[in-house]
Amino acid sequence: MADKNQDINDFWLRLDNAAKIYPAIRDKELTSVFRISVQLKERIKAKQLLQAVHSLEERFPYYKVKLKAGFFWYYLEPADLPIPVIPDKEIPCRSFGKQELMFRVLAKESSISVEFSHILTDGTGALEFLKSLLLVYFEKCQRNVPATVSRHIPGETPQPEEYEDAYKRYFKKIAARPPKIAKAFHVPFRLREVPRFSVLTVVLPLDEMLKKAKEYEVSLTEYLTAVYLHSLQQVYNQQSSFRKHTANKILRIEVPVNLRRLFPSRTMRNFSLYVMPGIDLRLGHYTFDEIIKFVYHQVRLETDKKLISKMISRNVSGEKNPAVKSLPLFIKSFFLSKLYAIGTRQYSGVVTNMGKIDMGPEINNVINKFVFIPPPPNKILRVNCAVVGFDGKLVLTFGNITVSKEVERQFLVFLAAQGVPVKIMKQ
Repeated sequence: MADKNQDINDFWLRLDNAAKIYPAIRDKELTSVFRISVQLKERIKAKQLLQAVHSLEERFPYYKVKLKAGFFWYYLEPADLPIPVIPDKEIPCRSFGKQELMFRVLAKESSISVEFSHILTDGTGALEFLKSLLLVYFEKCQRNVPATVSRHIPGETPQPEEYEDAYKRYFKKIAARPPKIAKAFHVPFRLREVPRFSVLTVVLPLDEMLKKAKEYEVSLTEYLTAVYLHSLQQVYNQQSSFRKHTANKILRIEVPVNLRRLFPSRTMRNFSLYVMPGIDLRLGHYTFDEIIKFVYHQVRLETDKKLISKMISRNVSGEKNPAVKSLPLFIKSFFLSKLYAIGTRQYSGVVTNMGKIDMGPEINNVINKFVFIPPPPNKILRVNCAVVGFDGKLVLTFGNITVSKEVERQFLVFLAAQGVPVKIMKQ
């Protein structure tokens, strides 16, 4: 592991606690790759973009790495490769080859996108990289960038906290067994032909959505989670009597939580966990008001700092267990892939909210919107959702590997019925 006195270009890194599962499950379809895009109000200047990327080459050494397999664990090794900058012509969130870096920059017309493997970081880390790239790009275009705008400056030395495993920093041993969680309902739709991953992006008025959430006295994330549960209940109700009888009756949504808000850290690697609010259809049909109430109380309870600390303890304790540490990598990978499948069976969908992005009035004025595309869902989950807000727009993106868009349709029909204008973006 790197120390403070070591040359940043010579270090190697262990995978952080959240990253450890991804090498065991990733393939060309289940890529574990997500995308964040920024659409400007003017066309991208290729020369200046290339200059901006080049100037940041050495600023993020913890991303310029390759995944390597040791005898006991995977690890990250420095790779003397340029950050790839490519035209955005193919489907999003494609896998990375063994000889590639695990992130890329893409450009198309007025959009700059970054794609990251979850092995490297979460949405927060990727967004910080994109914001830094965007600001350097504007400087290369001779546009004024206020000094007050936070960024990672080219040429400065990365601080050790940027590449720390924050899970281990905040780990404390708590003796508590994880609760048994019943299997959740999953949409029954047939899978698409390969390549399966498709994206539907919708633009909603942010102020209107915040107003709706305020009417129910919940956060925007809680409101969207309740809409998703309501949509899944509609899908469940459309099934035949036989399918209803045999299907799991629990609807749960996995909602990632940025732990930096609870445990101060400047890490640019993964540092998030999740809560799973849900409803039990064995108890009958739920009105939207009832769903909102359940989501509100479950999210508030499960984001309690003590309960999150217990989850960190449970996750990190596993990798610290001497018996686990001594297992060869191929055995660990086998069990991790099984654990991933078991974990996915516990929830019916995902709502990832990156929050509202604000880069200050001078920068905001030249940006149209941000778009957040989640990683392709696996064959159990099949559909997921990511959200990001910017300058009056809430951009909601569904990732889907099935032939059906019924979840998306139910979601948008509900919003329209609530009086929210819905605009579907052309891909």
